[in-house]
Amino acid sequence: MLLRLEQLQCRYDDQPVIRDLSLNVARGELCALLGPSGCGKSTLLHAIGGFIQPSAGRIELDGRTIATAADAVPPEQRGIGMVFQEYALFPHLNVADNVGFGLRHLNRAERARRVADTLALVKLAGFGERFPHELSGGQQQRVALARALAPQPALLLMDEPFSNLDTELRRSLSAEVREILKIAGTTAILVTHDREEAFVMADKLGVLNGGVLQQWDAPDVVYQNPATPAVARFVGDGDFVPGEVVAAGRVRTALGELTTTAGWPVGTELDVYVRPDEVELVDQGGVAARLVSRSFLGTQMRVRLALADGSQVQALLPSRTPMPDDSVQLRFQPAQLVAFERAQAASLA
Repeated sequence: MLLRLEQLQCRYDDQPVIRDLSLNVARGELCALLGPSGCGKSTLLHAIGGFIQPSAGRIELDGRTIATAADAVPPEQRGIGMVFQEYALFPHLNVADNVGFGLRHLNRAERARRVADTLALVKLAGFGERFPHELSGGQQQRVALARALAPQPALLLMDEPFSNLDTELRRSLSAEVREILKIAGTTAILVTHDREEAFVMADKLGVLNGGVLQQWDAPDVVYQNPATPAVARFVGDGDFVPGEVVAAGRVRTALGELTTTAGWPVGTELDVYVRPDEVELVDQGGVAARLVSRSFLGTQMRVRLALADGSQVQALLPSRTPMPDDSVQLRFQPAQLVAFERAQAASLA
């Protein structure tokens, strides 16, 4: 295990920001921390990097304790690289000198070789003489990545590294950066509020809410089996529909009776999570619903539908789907029912 956090706590002016957080990161693993603004993602990254000292708990890197409430190894002695949202390139230095900035302990020949190899890794071979203002945003971000990778850090931290880029470039660059990091064998943690970015980049995904790590698992597990209502909302973009357990393995909702493998007792009130990709429109034999709104998304159309009990769900449809003015029929077909007891949903939302 390369990185270990044990019951970590961080505070600002006596206000808790990170609460009893524990996690492990394996060597070579690419991880992402996902959550809404203000949930503690960047604070956690800065604690690992050495820019914030924890108020409790322990951080270990490669078997060495690098931070506790009583003592902390300085950032420059941790062997950790960072890529920032603003790139933080030196405008008066060319690309090669930016990448080689952290390599001044090497002799000139070795430094030049390391710079050339790293620029080739990030697909910027031949760009060494250019200056940051001569590069596109995506190229500048790759220079920032190269500068962080050149010293061959034990761990790379990336704080919202693609947030200044347009949507299409973010998608392509996040996949490209994952490939680069895998080739380099780098262990990395990405902080982002963009779930698609996190899904593309990560081998392991953590969802933070209110400074609490609510789930830490493979991205597909987090998506298919969210641990809390807050995780479900953040990674799935769905809605909750009330339900009640009416028999063993049977849940009654406005979407019809649903099957579950969970062992809730009869009478348990639930909130059933409904993702847009699990709802389809049918010509007959479905549940009646009223069309509330529709949004054109290019190849898809998102429609919001009201059920008989007043709750609403969404569906994603091909954009050319003909839609009636008001009434439709729908079918809810989850691969696995995701539901939370009503009291749990209220306390953890």
